[in-house]
Amino acid sequence: MKNYVQKGETLTLTAPYAVSSGSGALVGSVFGVAANDFANGEDGEFQVAGVFDLTRETGASTGFSQGTLIYWDNTNKRITKTPTSNKLIGVAVRTAADGDATGRVRLNGAFIS
Repeated sequence: MKNYVQKGETLTLTAPYAVSSGSGALVGSVFGVAANDFANGEDGEFQVAGVFDLTRETGASTGFSQGTLIYWDNTNKRITKTPTSNKLIGVAVRTAADGDATGRVRLNGAFIS
């Protein structure tokens, strides 16, 4: 097929802020996990599909169970179960307690608001 470009699980995106390898970034409507460290404005590879352990919101009543929709809090650069003003990025594949520093998320790989 002449018009096929790539599988699409990894995209070259321009980092909207400095991002460390394994950290999330929201680039417009695309959420991805950085493959390396990238400076603000630097082009780099971001995984937009797959399962990742990402920094999450902690504190009272922030835990979640498997199957919970997970959102990206772009202000605090972390995942949350709170949809308000946050971008839907996937679903929890492992339960997280209120104090857990990370949450395991399967990225949806789609552009859903």
